[in-house]
Amino acid sequence: MFLVMLTVAAANTALQSVLPALGRSLGVADSAVAAAFSVSALLWVLAAPFWANRLDRHGRRTMILLGMSGLVTSLLVCGVFLVAGINGWISGAAAFGLFIFGRLIYGSLGAAAPPAVQALVAGSTTREERTKALTLLASAFGLGTIVGPAIAPWLILGSLGGVEIGLAGPAFIMAAFGMLVWLFVRRMLPDDRPQPASDEEGSGGAQSAYPSIGGAPTGASVRAATAGKGKPVGFLDRRIRAWVIVGLVMGHAQAMTSQAIGFLVMDRLGLPPAGALESTGLVLMMGAGAALLVQWGIIPLLNLNPRQLVLVGLVISAAGTALTGLADSLYGIACAFALASLGFGFSRPGFTAGASLAVGPEAQGSVAGKVTSVNGASFVLGPSIGVGLYEAQNALPYLTAGVACLVLAIYGWAALKTPD
Repeated sequence: MFLVMLTVAAANTALQSVLPALGRSLGVADSAVAAAFSVSALLWVLAAPFWANRLDRHGRRTMILLGMSGLVTSLLVCGVFLVAGINGWISGAAAFGLFIFGRLIYGSLGAAAPPAVQALVAGSTTREERTKALTLLASAFGLGTIVGPAIAPWLILGSLGGVEIGLAGPAFIMAAFGMLVWLFVRRMLPDDRPQPASDEEGSGGAQSAYPSIGGAPTGASVRAATAGKGKPVGFLDRRIRAWVIVGLVMGHAQAMTSQAIGFLVMDRLGLPPAGALESTGLVLMMGAGAALLVQWGIIPLLNLNPRQLVLVGLVISAAGTALTGLADSLYGIACAFALASLGFGFSRPGFTAGASLAVGPEAQGSVAGKVTSVNGASFVLGPSIGVGLYEAQNALPYLTAGVACLVLAIYGWAALKTPD
């Protein structure tokens, strides 16, 4: 199950890391690249709870296979149409339009796998084991955001039978790996019969935030999967309203800066699309690594409450995003982006924990769902906003994010309450 979650995140982020170069090589607008990501993220946010609600009807194994099938099909469709564009069989605009269609398959069907994986683990572990096991699965998403950009430059292929594959290589190779995982799941997992979940345990499935470059696990889906049925809590409930505002603005700041980073690397360093992949991958790896370092190593050593985590993280992110927009070397961009990601690594778990602690045990499942929805929704409009600002002036998304984080820290200082 760890391998399934890792593959979903790595395949997604590997393709995301080459999207800016692909867009530039095909001659499409930068905003079209962001649209491909945003539409896929929107479908993911809508489809994840849809599939989670059908786990008990169709079985966990079936839903995992469906999600992996969606991932593989999407990658193959994307790869085929990208090859058509690269070789001039169709126009670049047509190739990218059809590429977006392939991403729609991923957003709609690929979202079936993570909730099913969580439900399978939740149903086969005791309450004492469950949180640890689900946390390990959630960390696979964060690890995948490192693995994907790291291997993407090595997956670029040359010509095959006179057909240029080029930047479409990561799509085909990750599809092949996804197929191997599909076969492994089909062989190793028993065909579970649909059984209605008990009131005590619940289905165990929860919406998983969209796997994205620079992302890291927040624990929201883990809380949702381990919580029983309880009272619903609205987004504007006074207990969590300030936390939701912080999470939404912070998430958009991270989404807009991470999606534009590939374009920034190309333009600031004067690199051609194909030559920018290693540099972009390095920047993304440093960002994801910094976020995981905070969440896996630094936070456990510190005695900070959720409010302090959010405020410290926002100040660090404000500095990091602003410096990223001003940096003009690979070293400067990588270090500044890592600093920004380190700050988000503090703030995102603080937001998750703060919202959770603001309500009682009867509302944990509802709040966890709201937190996960906020995390996923940030990657629906965030990429398009970021790239739109980038097209106006390439430092603008980073300076805007820096100001937003600083203003948000001031707001959080006054509005966020230290949970009891």
